[in-house]
Amino acid sequence: MINRDISIRLAAGRGRLVTQLADAAASWGGQVPEDPGITELADLLEAAANGVPARPGDPGPNPRTPLAGAVEDLRAAARLGGLLPAVTLWHLQRAIDQEHTAHQQNTAPARRLGNGR
Repeated sequence: MINRDISIRLAAGRGRLVTQLADAAASWGGQVPEDPGITELADLLEAAANGVPARPGDPGPNPRTPLAGAVEDLRAAARLGGLLPAVTLWHLQRAIDQEHTAHQQNTAPARRLGNGR
């Protein structure tokens, strides 16, 4: 009974995190399928990272770095599959955290210029 309860909670957490990552990929311009897999989300965020323009002379952080970290965590989660659900959730949460950092860094120059969202 206890294992079943834990499995249900982990599955719900995974679904919530995948939905957040799909929303994040869409915010970077990705064409997210209706029911995306973790590998598809990694591919979309990798394409977003590759599409982030370099900002020579900008002293601010480049959002490519945390996006690349998010992609690494998504690929790790995809490799784990269902073997270690708690570890998979950890990687998914790390990917979300890094995507949020990238998003903040991507909008930071606009805020510095007074053009914030």
